[in-house]
Amino acid sequence: MIPSQQDVQQAFERVAPHVHQTPVLTSRLLDELSGASIFFKCENFQKMGAFKMRGAINAILQLPQADRAKGVVTHSSGNFAQAVSLAAKNLGIPAHIVMPNNAPQVKKDAVISYGGIIYESEATIAARQTMASQIQDKTGATFLHPSNDIDVILGQGTAAIELLQKHPSLQCIITPVGGGGLLAGSALAAKYFGSSVNVYGGEPLNADDAYRSFHSGEIQYNSQVHTIADGLRTHLGDKNFPIIKTLVTDIIRVEEQEIIAAMKLLWERLKIIIEPSCAVPFAALLKDKKTFAGKKVGIVLSGGNVDLTSLPF
Repeated sequence: MIPSQQDVQQAFERVAPHVHQTPVLTSRLLDELSGASIFFKCENFQKMGAFKMRGAINAILQLPQADRAKGVVTHSSGNFAQAVSLAAKNLGIPAHIVMPNNAPQVKKDAVISYGGIIYESEATIAARQTMASQIQDKTGATFLHPSNDIDVILGQGTAAIELLQKHPSLQCIITPVGGGGLLAGSALAAKYFGSSVNVYGGEPLNADDAYRSFHSGEIQYNSQVHTIADGLRTHLGDKNFPIIKTLVTDIIRVEEQEIIAAMKLLWERLKIIIEPSCAVPFAALLKDKKTFAGKKVGIVLSGGNVDLTSLPF
């Protein structure tokens, strides 16, 4: 079932006091290079450095007070771990975060700094899920999925609403797609707050399960994933896929060198720090210039949590 305009509007109003209204940047040079007029929604400037703060805070705020008091639990090695930790801290509740034992120490340190309680598991999805279930049973905490949860999806879509409020004449919006929460939420925003806006996902060719899902009509999975865009290694779920199938125009695949080149361009020209996953929608635009030629295009720059000691350029 597709959430209603009222659902989307209420999520926007709920989230607004708890997040930054991030800036929108433009670049004449990047417009000339691409042949489009691009408006970059800079969620790398969001609290904890990524759009996922929006979904985390919306989902927690939707919990009944008695459930909220028992805390929340998730499993994540990246931005959602940080988002849930900070959102929970700001609301005064515990956050239990299952992280794989091979997660970078810099990410663990960030979770700890935001007040999250870390539990290390084996580095498999099954092990993470099992540990999260055990914590649920022990604490009564509510499990939050990073992308396949309607309240998380509605929260993630608020970035695109802000973008459309500033630039109502946008003709296209492109976001990265990994788990599908941001793409689905942005498609809902475009449906209810835009005027004939086409929504696209950008995805690494080496992790193209969303592309294959979109074109086959059934959720597909990757047996192996080798991409620098570490935030896009997950797959779609049964909550976000129906929204994506119904409201998204297409998904564009890009190769690793195209992601790195797009990332470098954005660092150089916008003078901002973005992570590799964040560069994927811009890489998609550059790859498919014909589709976007002469159009006003919004790109959601999803986050800036990058390890500065291992840049790809």
